Amino acid sequence: MRPVFVQFRCTPGKTYEVADAIYDREIASELYSTSGDFDLIAKIYVPEDQDVGRYLSENLFDIPFIQRTLTTMTFKAF
Repeated sequence: MRPVFVQFRCTPGKTYEVADAIYDREIASELYSTSGDFDLIAKIYVPEDQDVGRYLSENLFDIPFIQRTLTTMTFKAF
């Protein structure tokens, strides 16, 4: 499994609905509310045999009220 972090900018007033939808899909190992340019950040484990973009698109990015996302890939450093 490959960990990636996905930040979500939500439609104003809809952050809790987006967070509930992410939580209900049981795809995020961690989900936090954040300050700054994005409203939420999720840690997602993507199976090694899956394309990251397709996996996220098929499992998360169809949730209503998501305006923008930022995906950060991780790499084993040590």
